[in-house]
Amino acid sequence: MNWEVILWTCITLAVIMGVIASIMSIMSARGMKKRREHMLELYNGLSIGSQVLFANGLYGRVVGIEEETVNIEIAKGAIVKADRFSIQSIVK
Repeated sequence: MNWEVILWTCITLAVIMGVIASIMSIMSARGMKKRREHMLELYNGLSIGSQVLFANGLYGRVVGIEEETVNIEIAKGAIVKADRFSIQSIVK
């Protein structure tokens, strides 16, 4: 058995796997950056009267905004307090 060939094959595979892992981590970081920018824009664009969708599928209208929480009217007279970071999107 030729150990030199086996060694170079292992080194080649390790380099290829390292390159693939680097490319995947760069692509993942770019996607996370875009998502973070989108969510920051969403939270800064939140205003009273906005229709919002929560991550659990609950729809509501913003009736009050505090520093870390928002007051959401989910039905006539039913107001709940929720963390502002649980909002998934603003419905237009």
